[in-house]
Amino acid sequence: MAAVEPLARPTWRGELSLSFAATERGTVVARRRHEGPFCIQRPFYPGDGACHVYLLHPPGGLAAGDELALDVDAGPGSAALLTTPAATKFYRSDGNPSVQRQTLRVRAGAALEWLPLDTILFGGSRARIDTDVELEPGAHFIGWEQLSLGRPLSGDRYATGTLEQHTRIAVAGEPQLIESLRFAARDRLLEAECGLASFGVCGALYAYPAHDPLLVRVRTRLGTATPSPDLPPERAVLRCGATLLGNLLVVRCLAATPEPLRTLFEELWQELRPEVVGRASHAPRVWRT
Repeated sequence: MAAVEPLARPTWRGELSLSFAATERGTVVARRRHEGPFCIQRPFYPGDGACHVYLLHPPGGLAAGDELALDVDAGPGSAALLTTPAATKFYRSDGNPSVQRQTLRVRAGAALEWLPLDTILFGGSRARIDTDVELEPGAHFIGWEQLSLGRPLSGDRYATGTLEQHTRIAVAGEPQLIESLRFAARDRLLEAECGLASFGVCGALYAYPAHDPLLVRVRTRLGTATPSPDLPPERAVLRCGATLLGNLLVVRCLAATPEPLRTLFEELWQELRPEVVGRASHAPRVWRT
């Protein structure tokens, strides 16, 4: 009897393309197109002058060979805030890598806030994450990326796995930041002081346009960051720094667990939003549900 070949697991490709436009009624979703399990529902208007959109991925994560692609175009004068209702998860892969790509374009006079919840790399995952942000002169942008290695509370210490991450932010076609991060579980980079220094969570926050006084304020805020009282001291540690690359503010942080980093980034966003985007802070309701 011939051997029975195992059934190949079908891979998922989710693709979502959004365009935002300024109208007399405010910013609207002018165009949306989706393929596969990646979509949005109706936008929300909480009264801060921006169009809030929640990115929905019903499978909840990416397995071997899955791909998730986001393309956003914020038209001139529009104002949009994008977030997610849950963390993005990269599951264990014994085959092809799981890929997440996001391309964000912000036109002159537009404001885009890209604020997804954290990304969790399960032990054994093979993840690739590409982010490309293109800003026109006069554009406004705040965004962040947060990575968690494994799930320590569930016994997943990220003993195996790989990550390849690329981030590019350009203004008028001129790159302000080009960054690549590659590692495998147990690489020396994860323990080295010039790397992740044995922290299990890392993140970066970006804001444009920014200036020296704003950098000073952010550094002061980082210096006074208080650990969460709900966490033991060893889990509440944060190591952070901020710099200006031209007019691009970059804040980098390492943490032992996701909660302190997420809380700090939300507080920084509240501090930066009036200055960078010109709107009062109004946190998406999904962050508290």
